[in-house]
Amino acid sequence: MTRQPKQEWLLIFYSVPSHPVSSRMKIWRKLAKTGAVQLKGAVYILPSNEEHQELCQWLIGEVKAMGGDGAFARTTQIETMDDDEVRALFSKQIETDYRGLDKQLDAIEQTIQSVRKGTKLKDKGRLTTPLTRLKKEYGDMNRRDFFSSPRGRSVEKRLQQIESAVQGLDRTKADKEAIVLPRRTDRYQGLTWITRKNPFVDRMASAWLIKRFIDPNAAFRFIEEKDLGTPVAGTTAFDMRGAEFTHVGDLCTFEVLVKTFGIKDRSVKKIAELVHDLDLKDDKYGNRETGGVEGILSGIRKSGRNDADILEKGMAVFELLYQSKL
Repeated sequence: MTRQPKQEWLLIFYSVPSHPVSSRMKIWRKLAKTGAVQLKGAVYILPSNEEHQELCQWLIGEVKAMGGDGAFARTTQIETMDDDEVRALFSKQIETDYRGLDKQLDAIEQTIQSVRKGTKLKDKGRLTTPLTRLKKEYGDMNRRDFFSSPRGRSVEKRLQQIESAVQGLDRTKADKEAIVLPRRTDRYQGLTWITRKNPFVDRMASAWLIKRFIDPNAAFRFIEEKDLGTPVAGTTAFDMRGAEFTHVGDLCTFEVLVKTFGIKDRSVKKIAELVHDLDLKDDKYGNRETGGVEGILSGIRKSGRNDADILEKGMAVFELLYQSKL
């Protein structure tokens, strides 16, 4: 049996006694936003990783600029607590955050039930606006949920159910808002990504995006859409009916993946517009390059040896587009 590596922690301690309360609060808010747990006084703890170490360096620099003092240390052992007890502190803290979000979801569910019973909803923003805000709040909490709290998984499932309920209400296409639940890339690593056979624009582009920005070790498998069923552990599906990642509202699968994983890259945004126009044929962005790119991808689709070969060559086209800095 392979032994799991020992959990490493970062201990942060600081003091700024002579500075105004507002300055000290600035440091506290930064720690709280990152998900740090207060151990005692001005001593905080975080799981050790590169991002948190950079945060500590920034914080200690801020503290010293205020005339205070501080330091941080990396350790695998806290003498008075074992790892499970420390993890419990993080779980307790994030559970409190999730409970607050749960209460806010109650109000949206009540509105949905009222609409289902016949109440007219004149302003769809009463549902979509708070749901979009809560989706963002959940994303922030999820990034602080270092040890995958059961409450967090419950809230995620509830958000998905409410999202489906909102989209299922009788609304016109004009006021239908695409609501996409944020997810963390570290929970989608080393998967087999299932999609339809005979890949084309959206699937080629989405596969490139997955390998480039989401799951570098992704593998791809092709099936008939009717054979999807429920994906087993280690797999997920995209760009097909019933898939975890597929069209939402007027967003193509590529756009959904970009929003889901919060990919902020200028060239990716331009590719997303190109893929949208090619896939949905609504000329939303009026890209002049669509004809040429579609011709190349059509040629690949016709000449490829098999689905894997077609996908690989299509992905190469999107990598070249990305490198060209559209």
